[in-house]
Amino acid sequence: QVQLVESGGGLVQAGGSLRLSCVASGRTFSSYAMGWFRQAPGKEREFVAGISWSGARTDYAESLKGRFTISRDNAKNTVYLQMNSLKPEDTAVYYCAADRLEYSRVPSGYDYWGQGTQVTVSS
Repeated sequence: QVQLVESGGGLVQAGGSLRLSCVASGRTFSSYAMGWFRQAPGKEREFVAGISWSGARTDYAESLKGRFTISRDNAKNTVYLQMNSLKPEDTAVYYCAADRLEYSRVPSGYDYWGQGTQVTVSS
């Protein structure tokens, strides 16, 4: 069992930056692939970024490449999402997720989810 807790969300002006963190419980965090998703009101949950258990491989939604960076620190049981040049359309609840096998671009590919953290970007 893995429990995930996100933090770092908040209100930021367009063009600003935020770094989200997701802390995982359990001693097997380093064996899990991780992903970040987001969900805006009235929209489906969408893939943001994924990272392999070692951090050697990453994947991003095409529209977010160059602005968002996913990373992890297995010693701290934490995965991060650095978000730069934020836009109002980035406003959403951001979720981290864990999978025992591999990261995926679809929500159904994950075993565990956090409760989410709200990111609001004002224009």
